[in-house]
Amino acid sequence: MSAEDASTTVPAGTGEVASGPVPGPRPSAAADDHAGAAASPETESEGRFGRPGRPLARSPFLVGFTAGLGLLLAYAVFLALSDAASILVLIFIALFIAVGLNRAVVGLRRWGLPRWLAVTTVALGIVVMFGGVLLALIPPLVTQTSTLVDNAPEYFEQLRRNQMLRDLDEQYDVFNRLQGALAEVNLARVAGGLFGGAQALFGAVGNVVTVLLLTIYFMAAFDRIRVGAYRLVPASRRERVQAIGDEILSKVGAYMAGALTIAIVAGASTWVFLLIAGVAYPFALAVVVAVCDLIPQVGATIGAVVVSVVGFITSIPVGIACVVFFIAYQQIENFLIYPTVMRRAVKVSDLAAIIGALLGFTLLGIVGALIAIPAVAAVQLIAREVIIPRQQRV
Repeated sequence: MSAEDASTTVPAGTGEVASGPVPGPRPSAAADDHAGAAASPETESEGRFGRPGRPLARSPFLVGFTAGLGLLLAYAVFLALSDAASILVLIFIALFIAVGLNRAVVGLRRWGLPRWLAVTTVALGIVVMFGGVLLALIPPLVTQTSTLVDNAPEYFEQLRRNQMLRDLDEQYDVFNRLQGALAEVNLARVAGGLFGGAQALFGAVGNVVTVLLLTIYFMAAFDRIRVGAYRLVPASRRERVQAIGDEILSKVGAYMAGALTIAIVAGASTWVFLLIAGVAYPFALAVVVAVCDLIPQVGATIGAVVVSVVGFITSIPVGIACVVFFIAYQQIENFLIYPTVMRRAVKVSDLAAIIGALLGFTLLGIVGALIAIPAVAAVQLIAREVIIPRQQRV
């Protein structure tokens, strides 16, 4: 027997206590559960409501049912977004305008104005500009429409006296058929068309007012929205995301300021030229050119075509002068005004601007064309600061 065995073994009949550990009775499972419950409140809660069961087996039925619920939820979200698409577009337009006008608000605050007064000043400027556009466009439209209605019988008689049309009328009885078709027009259908046109007009006015109000609210809460959006980013990346986001917002503001400057220059130049040429409603046509010039790449051409058509209606020499003026002005704008004002702000190449404008117009119409250039500038910034450095580290 070894010394270790002797130290741990006690002969029978002696009163000595063994020096080694003496195993006691093993606690029961209920005691274990009670001890664990006393150690953890969560386990105590489980004990009160019973022990949790095993997870459900991933059977094909359960997987298919879960996938089906996911598809139904995705489809419900799609339907909700489709129904609210018009409102979401208005919100997006208002937010985009607010981001652009925030540059003016910041500039006014640097002059010492409080934020509420700066926002109020910019909002009043927007309302005044919008009112000026309406005052420039509505009176000529009403006047021309009333003139057309008053002179419609005379125009019809002039058409009847035209020799070519008289020959066609003798062969095909054009005028009698036209009068018969007009007589058969349903009055209810005409009233419905007029009601639909009025409804569309009031809807457009309502959308414009909605965008104006949302823009004012976004400008007033711009800092809170910006800070709240950055808080959604993890803290480890928040500083870099904030730097890139502020740069994108700065580019959007610079683009808005540059686009408005170019549009004002185009409108003012057109107004001076139309006054010299003696074209009717020069201010209204200048506003049309300025608004169309906000559309990248193709807007200036649309405005030039509209004014040139009016010039040819006035007289052929005036129409030719309009065409020559707009060709010359487009060259000056493309090679002098635009590079000076815009490219320093957003630094977007011509090819990227054209592709972005085409894609934006295809996806969102005029709205997409308006936001195309700042969107391309934002994509280029993200690619240069995030994607390319990450690819270099791989």
